[in-house]
Amino acid sequence: MALQAERDMGTLADLIDRILDKGLVINADIAVSVVGVELLGIKIRAALASFETAAKYGLEFPSGTRMETPAWQEAMVGKETCPHCAKRVSVKELIGEGCPWCGWLSAKAKRAVPAGNGHRQEEIPPVEARQEAA
Repeated sequence: MALQAERDMGTLADLIDRILDKGLVINADIAVSVVGVELLGIKIRAALASFETAAKYGLEFPSGTRMETPAWQEAMVGKETCPHCAKRVSVKELIGEGCPWCGWLSAKAKRAVPAGNGHRQEEIPPVEARQEAA
């Protein structure tokens, strides 16, 4: 029995998100020759990526690009995906404080929490509320 490859066909939005996250580079060399003589030569290099990905890999931006804008400053901050909710959060915040979206805590952030079960203090309900829920 042969194994069949399964492909998870996501939506168009998933495809675009993946391309912008990873980037896509197209290199093409086109030559038109007649009787061994090259008449026309075209070299194309195109890159498609989000600004964040392009900055991460050091791609050059067009002259006149204003890198001082708040959007650029935010794009230059290193981000990582939360292992619990898969949202993008700055590395500094994710490691030091935890995920602001789902409350996941890294090992470093757990050590910073005084005592408890790995939750932030504001997430732990009072004893009365826990007894009422039971």
